[in-house]
This record gives sequence, C-alpha cells and structure tokens, in this order.
Amino acid sequence: MGININDPEPIRFLDADGTFAPNESAAEYLSEIDDLAVEEVQEWYRSMARSRAFDTECTNLQRQGQLALWAPNLGQEGCQVGLAYATEPADHLFPTYREHAVADVRGVPLLDLAAQFRGLTHGGWDVNDPKNGNFHLYTVVLGAQAQHAQGFALGMLLDAKRAAGNTALDPNEPGTRTGRGVMCFYGDGTTSQGEANEALVFAQSYQSPVVFVVQNNQYAISVPVARQSRTPLYRRALGFGIQSVQIDGNDVLASYAVGRRFMRDAREGRGPGYIEALTYRVGAHTTSDDPTRYRENEELEEWKTKDPLLRAAGYLRSLGVSDETIAEIDAEAAAHARVVREQILALPASRPDEIFDYVYAEPHPRIDEQQTWMHAYEASFAEEVAS
Repeated sequence: MGININDPEPIRFLDADGTFAPNESAAEYLSEIDDLAVEEVQEWYRSMARSRAFDTECTNLQRQGQLALWAPNLGQEGCQVGLAYATEPADHLFPTYREHAVADVRGVPLLDLAAQFRGLTHGGWDVNDPKNGNFHLYTVVLGAQAQHAQGFALGMLLDAKRAAGNTALDPNEPGTRTGRGVMCFYGDGTTSQGEANEALVFAQSYQSPVVFVVQNNQYAISVPVARQSRTPLYRRALGFGIQSVQIDGNDVLASYAVGRRFMRDAREGRGPGYIEALTYRVGAHTTSDDPTRYRENEELEEWKTKDPLLRAAGYLRSLGVSDETIAEIDAEAAAHARVVREQILALPASRPDEIFDYVYAEPHPRIDEQQTWMHAYEASFAEEVAS
C-alpha cells in the first residue's frame, strides 16, 4: 500500500524563464532575499558563467589527453553558487569531487582543481590557507565527507561548549550557539551509503552545526534515483528528526535563501539541516562515462529548458541588467577559462617521490622502505638500457 504523505512543492523563486514567481513553499523564505542587491545577483551569475566555461575547457582537455579524468558540473551551477554564497567566511565546506563552482566562490584557484585531475597532486590546495575559504579537499570515496563534516561540526560544538563552561553532553540537550557552521555536499547516490546515514545520526544526536546538501542530479553514475528510493530523499532526514526541505536546485535564489536560513540556524544552535536540491547532470558522470547508454535524449532536452544560467540571466534582465552586460560577463568567463587552460598545460610534472611526502605527518620506516624499493626499481631500467 505504501505511506500516503503529501509532499509540498519544491521551494522555487524563479520560473524556467527567470520570472520572479515564488511558489507557496517559498513564502517563508522570502525574507532571506529582502536585502539582496542587483549587484550581488550579477556576481552570482558571473560565478556560474566562470564555472561553466571552466568546465567546458576541462572536458575538452580530458578528451585531448591532458587530464586523466574530469567530473563535469554542467547544469548544477545554480545550486552550487547559491549555496556557496549563503555561507559565511568562518564556515567550513566539505565537497565531493564536482563542486567546482563552490570552490571558485570560496577562493580556491581553478588551476588547483585541475591539477588534481591532471594527476599532479593528491589534494590540490592547502585547506589551512585562508585564501582557500575553508574549502576542504575533494572526496572521491562516497560518503566519507559526510562523516568528516559531522566530525568537524561536532568539534566546533565542543569548542563552543567548553568556552561557555558547559561540557555536558546529556541526551536531548538543546543545541549550543557556535557562531560558525559546516556545509557538506554529496549526491543522490551517496544517500544509499551507510556513512551518510551514520553522519545524520550523530548530527541530530548532538545537534551539530552542519547542513547536508544532497545535489539530486537524478543519477548515481548510471542508476536513476527512482531505483535508489521510492520516496523523495529529503524524507530520509526527516526520519532522523532533522529539519529537511526539497528545493529547485536550478534556481539560484531558492538555493541561496534556503541555504542562508539553514546555515544561520546551525550556527545559532538550532540543530542540523538537510537540503535536497533537485537538479540535473547535463554532462556525463565523469569523462569515462557514456550517459547515452542509460538515459533518453528527450529527458536531457527537457532539463536543458531549466538551465540555471538562463534562468539567472532572465531574472537579471527583469532587474534592468542589459543583454550587453550579460554578454560581457559570458565573454569574461570564457577568457578566464582560456587562461586557466594555458596554465594547466604549463604545469610542471610532479616528482615520483611526492607520493610518499604526505602519507604520515612524521617519518615512518615503512614509507622509507617503499621509497628505497621504488628508487631501486627505477634504477633497474637504466641498467637494462646500459647493458
């Protein structure tokens, strides 16, 4: 028979053409955009355009053999940019491996993202460097970042409690104001991982200042979300007692408004949040994937009509921004992406010994042993040539 639950319409501010038409679900979040200036929305569009142009260049570079792999975020720029701008400088963000727009907004150089996919670095940027905006390293192991984020948020909570002279962790204890929070990103496929659900248990139990963002782009590689769950994903968090909503993830305004509210609640000690952003992966899961094998072209074309950049551009026009200004932003984004492309091609090759550099914080005999073996192995080729 199933459970009869009427789901509210996903929170949406903008129609497909960018017309400002908040639906009933968006009503309680309207106050979050009261102080929004046209210049801010224009900057959001700039970030979205930069991300798309960069994504296009990197996809081409991979096809040309210049990147080992690439994970496109084409079509997901709206939720990424809106949510990124909803955070504060002191917040920490934990990504998967396709949050390129979020990284750019937080200050991580696009070149550092590409270096990782070129196989030149294990991480790509120094998380402890303030210029990188507390944006943590990409996570390829599905679900791992959910526990990393929850653990980091719990540390924030414990620090705040200690500073207030209260170290109790009693059951059902109210939350504690931390003044900063954590935002964690993952996809619909990761919701099926145990780690993601375990993180929800701890987040709700301790009222950690963390907001989980599920970018439901409709496919976990080749498996459609309908195969993973017969109910909307946001309901899973409701089962843990976590405040949870579903938004139109291709609407940058909705992403910003809901993200801003949820992050503020987390910082103020009102507990964790969970946002399911409905979006679509227009490109492949990664460049090793062929999406034509598991989805119909009609579906793809339908989602293209909901393009987050076209919607944002339409909204900007309604605010008085000219077509010329939007075209200038697009051209600027394309020019920047071309510069980054040339920088990628000019990156120096990595040293083989770098694979040992960051395994342990201190010297380790096992690492020394492996490094010695590698040097001997490489030297053996020179000996063969000489003989």
